[in-house]
Amino acid sequence: MTNGKWDEQDNAHATTYENESRNQRTVTIPLREYDKLQEQKNYITSKTLIDIIDNVERLVRALRKHIIRHDLEENFIPKKDK
Repeated sequence: MTNGKWDEQDNAHATTYENESRNQRTVTIPLREYDKLQEQKNYITSKTLIDIIDNVERLVRALRKHIIRHDLEENFIPKKDK
């Protein structure tokens, strides 16, 4: 014996997922506006993200001051023949 109330709720719950794929809405915009939006996708516009990138850049510059490349120095210092 099945419970009709629960069957109806299960059926209603399942149909909500089915309707999600059917109820897709579309918006029509001019092609120029679409192209402008596509172009903006290539740039970082978030102020927070830009601040983070700037801070990383400052950190990298500070760290570069402390780099000593021994292998490069050996290549540029002329060796004396014995």
